Amino acid sequence: MSLHPNEVHRRGRLAGILVATALAGLLAAFFRVQIVEHAQFALQSDDNRLNEVPLPAPRGMILDRNGQVIAENIPGYTVSILSPRRDSLRAELRRLASLVPMTDSQIDVLTRRYTPARPTVILPNATFEQVSVLEEERSRFPSLVIQATPRRRYPDGQAVAAIVGYTGEINEQELGTDAYRDYRPGQQIGRAGLERQYEAVLRGIDGSRFVEVDARGRVVRQAGARPDRLPVAGPDLRTTIDLDLQRFTASLFDSTMQGGAVAIDPVTGDVLALHSAPIYDPNDFVGRISRAKYQAYLDDPRKPLYHKALQGVYPPASTFKLATAVIALEAGIVGLGDRMAQPCRGGYLFGTRFFRCWEKDGHGSLTLAQAIEKSCDVYFYQLGLKLGLERFLEGGTRLGFRQPSGIDLPDEKAPGWPEAAAYFDRLYGRNGWTNAVTLNLAIGQGENDQTVLSMARFYTALATDGNAVRPSLVRRPAERMRLFDLTPEQMAGLRDALHGVVSTRGTAASAAIRGVEVAGKTGTGQNAQDRNRDHAWFVGFAPKEDPKIVVAVLIAFGDHGYVAARLATKMMERYLKTTVIQPLNVTGG
Repeated sequence: MSLHPNEVHRRGRLAGILVATALAGLLAAFFRVQIVEHAQFALQSDDNRLNEVPLPAPRGMILDRNGQVIAENIPGYTVSILSPRRDSLRAELRRLASLVPMTDSQIDVLTRRYTPARPTVILPNATFEQVSVLEEERSRFPSLVIQATPRRRYPDGQAVAAIVGYTGEINEQELGTDAYRDYRPGQQIGRAGLERQYEAVLRGIDGSRFVEVDARGRVVRQAGARPDRLPVAGPDLRTTIDLDLQRFTASLFDSTMQGGAVAIDPVTGDVLALHSAPIYDPNDFVGRISRAKYQAYLDDPRKPLYHKALQGVYPPASTFKLATAVIALEAGIVGLGDRMAQPCRGGYLFGTRFFRCWEKDGHGSLTLAQAIEKSCDVYFYQLGLKLGLERFLEGGTRLGFRQPSGIDLPDEKAPGWPEAAAYFDRLYGRNGWTNAVTLNLAIGQGENDQTVLSMARFYTALATDGNAVRPSLVRRPAERMRLFDLTPEQMAGLRDALHGVVSTRGTAASAAIRGVEVAGKTGTGQNAQDRNRDHAWFVGFAPKEDPKIVVAVLIAFGDHGYVAARLATKMMERYLKTTVIQPLNVTGG
C-alpha cells in the first residue's frame, strides 16, 4: 500500500526533528563534559594517578623564660609506602623486611593503618644510614616515598624531660577518638609533659605534596605533579622555666637518687624548675622508641617513667607541722608563745602506747615557735589532740591537701587526706581505730600522702599572705586561692620560726645561705616499703621577708630531712646568686 505524498513529507519532517533533537542532546552533553565539568573530571583523573603525601608541619619550639631552647626541630627523614590495596601493602612490607627489620606483629599494625591513596609511614624517624640503603634499592621498591621531615630534639635531654615530656607516633586507638579526629596515621603527637598539654598549640598545620603513580601504584614522579601546599609551623611556646636553674636542679640528683623537686615564684605562680629523678631521655621517644629500650625503662625498679614530683605521694612528715600550726592558730586554741601541758622527754604516752619524739633525750618545755624550730613531735602530738580529729580533718581539707595543685601538666595525682572520721571507719572498721590517728596526722604521718607540688603550693601561702598560688609552666594571670587568715603578727612569727629551722638553732642548720634569710622546714617521712630508709623532705622559701622563690624537695630513701634541705638551698642559692654555707654534721626531724 503506497503512502500519500503528504504523509511521506510529514514523516520526513518528524524524523528530521528527532535526529536534530538527538544531535542537539549529544552536543549539549559534549559541551557539559568538555567545557562545564572539565575541571571536575580532570580532578577525578588526577585523583586516579596522583597520591597525596602529607608534609608534616614543624612543631612550635618550646623556650624558657629567657628565650633559651628547650625543644626544637632538626632535619630528619620519613619513609612511607604507597600501595593500591591493603594486600599489596602487606606483600611489600614482607619484602622490605629484608632491609628494614620488622616483626609480623609490626607488619600487622602497619597493614591495619592502610589508607587508600595515602602513604603508610613505616619509619617515622629514619636514620641517614637507613635512607641510604633504601635509596640504593629504590628500583626494587618503586612504591617507597622518602622525604625530609622535621624531627623533634631536646638539647638538654634528661634535664628537661620532667617538664617537656616527649612526642611519639599516634596509635590506632587514638586515631578513633574525637580528640584526634583530624590526625592521620604516622603523625607525631605530644605524649607527655608540655608536648601533650599544649598539643593543640604546638602542632601547626600540615601541608601536602603529590606524587604520580601508575596503575600498579608504583611511584613514577615524586615532584612537580601538582604544586605543593606548604606546611605552617606551630607557634613557639614561651615557658616560665629558668633553664639555668632547671639544669642545675637536675645536676643535684645523681644516678643513685630518687625523688623530685620544684621551684615556684610564690607571687606569680611561675614554675622556675621542676625535676623528677631518675628520669628518661625524651630523645629516645622521638619517632618510635624501640621495644627493647622501652622495656628497659619499664623494668627499671627506680621507675624513671613515673614523675616523682607530679605523681608521687609520700607522707609529708614534719613539713606538715606548719599546717597543724596554722589550723590551730586560726582556730584560736594556741598562740606562738604557748606551751603544752607536758614537756618533751623523748616521747608522749597516749593510753598504753608510747609515741616517740625524734630527739630521744627530749626537748623540754617549748613554745609553738620553738617546737617548729626544733621539730618537736611531742608538742605537735598534744596540739593535734587539742584540735580534735574532726576539726583537724576539716582544716586540712580547707588548706587544699585533698586537691591537686592545678599545674598545667597532664596526669597530676591528687594528694591523700581523710575527708572525715568516717574515712577511718571504712579503712579499719567502726571499732578498729582510736584517736591515736590524730597524733600521727599532726606530725605529717599516718593517712596523709602529699605530692611535692601540693606541699610547695601550701608554702606559697606561708611565704605571702595566706593565699596559695596555682603553679604554671606557661605564663597566665596569677590564680590565688585563700587558704587561711592569720594576723600579720602570726604570719611574721611563723616565718621567724621557719627561719630558725635554717639557722644554728634548727634542724637544717647545715643548709643555711650566707647573706640570705631562708625560711623552711625539714621532714623525715616513714617509708612503708622499707622502714629502715626514711624519705627526706624540705620545703621553704627565700628571702624570708620578701620571698622570691619557694622550693620543695623530696628524696626517696634519703634518710634525713637535712639532706633534702641542702639540695633545696643550693637551688635557692643558684637562683638568688648567693653563697651556700658549708654543710655541718647535724641531724633532725
